[in-house]
Amino acid sequence: MPAYKDQNKGTWYSSFYYEDWQGQRKKKMRRGFKTKKEAQEWERQFLLMQAADLSMEFETFYEIYAADKHQRVRETTWISKKNIFETKILPYFGKKKLNEIKVKDVLAWQNTLLEYRDEKGEPYSPVYLSKIHAQLSAIFNYAVRYYDLKSNPAAAAGNMGRETRQEMSFWTTEEYLKFSEVMMEKPPYYYAFQLLYWTGIREGELLALTPGDFDLEKGILSITKSYQRFRKQDIITDPKTPKSIRDIKMPSFLVEEIRDYLKSLYGVKPNQRIFDMTKWGLHHEMDRGSAKAGVKRIRIHDLRHSHISLLIDMGFSAVAIADRVGHESIDITYKYAHLFPSKQSEMAEQLDAKRWAANAEGGQRHVS
Repeated sequence: MPAYKDQNKGTWYSSFYYEDWQGQRKKKMRRGFKTKKEAQEWERQFLLMQAADLSMEFETFYEIYAADKHQRVRETTWISKKNIFETKILPYFGKKKLNEIKVKDVLAWQNTLLEYRDEKGEPYSPVYLSKIHAQLSAIFNYAVRYYDLKSNPAAAAGNMGRETRQEMSFWTTEEYLKFSEVMMEKPPYYYAFQLLYWTGIREGELLALTPGDFDLEKGILSITKSYQRFRKQDIITDPKTPKSIRDIKMPSFLVEEIRDYLKSLYGVKPNQRIFDMTKWGLHHEMDRGSAKAGVKRIRIHDLRHSHISLLIDMGFSAVAIADRVGHESIDITYKYAHLFPSKQSEMAEQLDAKRWAANAEGGQRHVS
C-alpha cells in the first residue's frame, strides 16, 4: 500500500484504485495525513469497508452504519444517536476490530460508564445508561443482520441500565378549565394549550403548525410535520411515526377559537408558524398557570395523556382513539390499560344483559 508525501505541505496522502460494488474501477485519494503510516492505514480500512470485511475497525464500520441509518431516521433522532456514538462509544471501541469485540469488552466498557461521576458526584441515570447501551447493541444487530457477524456481544452482556416510564399524570376537564381561564391573560399560550388539550397533539406537532394546516370550513386540523430546535436552529421534520400523519376533527368551539386567533395574526403567511414560542416558554407558562389556578403541576406531554384519558372516559374504543392521536391501537391498550377497567365492567354487564335478552327471545333457559 503505497503512500506519497506532499513536498509543499510536508504531509502524506493516499492515492489508489479500487472496484466499487458495480465492479467499476475508480480512483480514491485523500490528503492531509501527518505520517505515512496513517495514510496507509486509511487505505487499508477503506478497502476493508468496500469488501465488508469484518476485521475492519469498529469506527470504520460505524461509517457504513451511519451512512445507512442517517437516511432512515428523523434528523433529530440521528443527532441524538450520533452524539452518543461520538462521545460514549467510539472513544472506547473505535480502534478495535469489529469481529474481535467480545462480551468481556462490552462489560469493561459498561463498567467505565457505571463508574462515571460528574462534577457534582452524580452518575449517569439508569435510563440514560440504557439508551447508550441500546445504541451499541443496535450497531451490532445491524452487523449481524446485514454483514454476517456471528453474534451481538452487547446483547449477550445485557443492559447496564433500565428503561423507566415517567408516571403518567393527567388533568380532568374541570382542572384544565381552571388552568385555561388563567391562560386567557396570554392569548397565544391560551390557544396553544387549547389545541394540546382538546386535540391531543404532541408539543412538536403544535409548534410546527401553520395556517395552511387548518381547514376551518370542515373543522379539520392536518398533522404533517413536527418542530424541533437544535443548536439554535429551527428544524421542521416529519412527524414521529408514519401513523402520526393524520387529520383531526376539531370540536366546533375550538374551530371558532382558532379562526379568531388566525385573524389576530397580522400578515401571517400560509406556511408560517403560528406559535412563535419555545418549548421552554410553554413549560414556563405551564408552571405559572398551574400555580395560579391551584391545580396540580403536570408535564406538557401529560396534556396528551389528559386528552386520551378523556376519550376513554367518554367510551371511545382504543382503535378510534389511536387514529385520532397517531398511535397504534395496541399502544393505547397497553399504556392506558389502568383506565380501562371500568369500561371492562361495563362491557361485561352489557354482554350479560345481551345474553339474557337473547334467551328470553328464544325461550331458552339459562344453564348454570
